Amino acid sequence: MTAPTARGAVSSYPNVRFLTSANAVAQLPPDQGVEVAIAGRSNAGKSSAINALTQRKGLARTSKTPGATRLINFFELAPGRRLVDLPGYGFAAVAGEMREHWGELLQAYFARRQALKGAIVVMDVRHPLTPHDAGMLELALGRRIPVHILLTKADKLSRSAGMKALAGVRRDIAATPGVTAQLFSSHDGTGLAAARSALERLLDERPVEKETPVGPADPTGAR
Repeated sequence: MTAPTARGAVSSYPNVRFLTSANAVAQLPPDQGVEVAIAGRSNAGKSSAINALTQRKGLARTSKTPGATRLINFFELAPGRRLVDLPGYGFAAVAGEMREHWGELLQAYFARRQALKGAIVVMDVRHPLTPHDAGMLELALGRRIPVHILLTKADKLSRSAGMKALAGVRRDIAATPGVTAQLFSSHDGTGLAAARSALERLLDERPVEKETPVGPADPTGAR
């Protein structure tokens, strides 16, 4: 039986499944194949975007309460191809000790993970490119991997306001190689096909055949 999918369509990833969660570098799965990380400010619509991209209802936990994702969650799209859900950032109610732990874990993940070939950064179209978003872009670009920005909740704006917001973001990132942006809405499907194509492009990077020993995280690579 085919698993239930978002919008009743046949999933591009019919065998997508939750793989594992990690709260420490030692808990990460084997560093093989190809994976794309998806990150975003708390309550920007990251989990809804994951469910829409994979056409699988409930694959990623959605919540009206910010900070629902507190671990690095790995989803296997197909053998050797993964989507990695990172903890939401910018959630002020999280204790300082927890925020520090997340920061260290994400820096180590980006610095050491050889299978990481791209990143999708989710931003609320009404509040894009916050300082927290800029920090995430810096972290990803420190690894010299391509980044695709999803400006979510596009259905909350008129078409002209959405296009104006998109033009502003594209203008701000114009001087940054490897960064692209688009409008997106998991609610009405705006930009869904383009977002799936972007995910596939990122996943088409050359896979890691086996784990490669690397040194400790470089604290100068991101902050």
